[in-house]
Amino acid sequence: MSDRRGRSSEHPVALGSFRSWLRLLMRNRTVDPAFLPRALFVTATTLLTAPLRAWESVRHGRAVRGTTIHPEPVFIIGHWRSGTTHLQNLLCQDPQFGFLSTFQAMVPGFCLSGERILKPFLARQAARRYPTRLIDNIPLTFDAPQEDEFAMAALSDQSFLHGFTFPRRADEYFDRYVMFDGLASLERANWVRTYLGMLKKVTLSQGGRRLLSKCCAHSARIPTLLKLFPRARFIHIHRDPYDVFASTLYMHTTVYPRSQLQHVSSERIRANVLTFYERLMKRLLDDWDAIPPDQRTMVRFEDLERSPMEQLASIYDALHLPGYATAEPAFRRYLDSVSGYRKNAYRIDDRTIEVVNSRWGFVFDALGYKMRKSL
Repeated sequence: MSDRRGRSSEHPVALGSFRSWLRLLMRNRTVDPAFLPRALFVTATTLLTAPLRAWESVRHGRAVRGTTIHPEPVFIIGHWRSGTTHLQNLLCQDPQFGFLSTFQAMVPGFCLSGERILKPFLARQAARRYPTRLIDNIPLTFDAPQEDEFAMAALSDQSFLHGFTFPRRADEYFDRYVMFDGLASLERANWVRTYLGMLKKVTLSQGGRRLLSKCCAHSARIPTLLKLFPRARFIHIHRDPYDVFASTLYMHTTVYPRSQLQHVSSERIRANVLTFYERLMKRLLDDWDAIPPDQRTMVRFEDLERSPMEQLASIYDALHLPGYATAEPAFRRYLDSVSGYRKNAYRIDDRTIEVVNSRWGFVFDALGYKMRKSL
């Protein structure tokens, strides 16, 4: 894995909290020599941008604290690489929804102050290097909706994404900050405070609109989210497990070289992909019925690809969401704009079929997918 290192400047929390970054370094301690330049770069950038975060707190802190989050946000959940991004991009065409943007996720500590000057500069730099996302060729723009967890990783040391930086403890980060297993009450309260603060800032920037959130890690946090937002809506999008495995494995092997400060073996990455999916999906399926029936719905990624307008109408109907007719032209325009998009193609070999059948068989039964046989 370490022979395909990305640039130091690509690290996902390079513009995040300096204090959180220092806590991460102190708690993990070990940085392999090959990655010292990356660690030094992130340390320098988080330190140098600290005044911007301090100014944001002074300039906008009172307004953020006084912002009220819409009591009925919509949460898109499901395992990574299950179609969550496509569904989020589609639904965010509806003007009734506010959402976390890619720019806000990258610099949540000073996104309000940096909107006019820093955002155009950073967008130009990013466009030169990555006109599309590395993991799936989806066009990348700073105004596009983004996943909540990226902002949480930049704001706090309480995010499972830090397992990509310190892969020897990836399972621990997953346990604590996705599953919330072994998380002390004070830590959980800190996570909630950080998350609500982030949502308030997004709500303020979006003019108070109802938030549409996409966060795959939320799939294991349903009880916590219901406690915060008892009238929240949940959309679980799922996909054929074989495709999810291949796509998730590709995602991990693409992200690690741009994040890691420690070496990690391919075998360890593969084991994590298998274990994390198994645990996340079991938790999601166990907690699903805790959501009131009129606040939840499921959609197959394959159905969304085949008949997107029909599936969108079904989502609005199941969740009693207003505004479908108003948003329909925007949905169609977006679908026309991505009609030429082609997904990455993956080869599903016998080894993959056997291990997915063995470890993830419960998903086939629960979600109605057909299990394949290896030769």
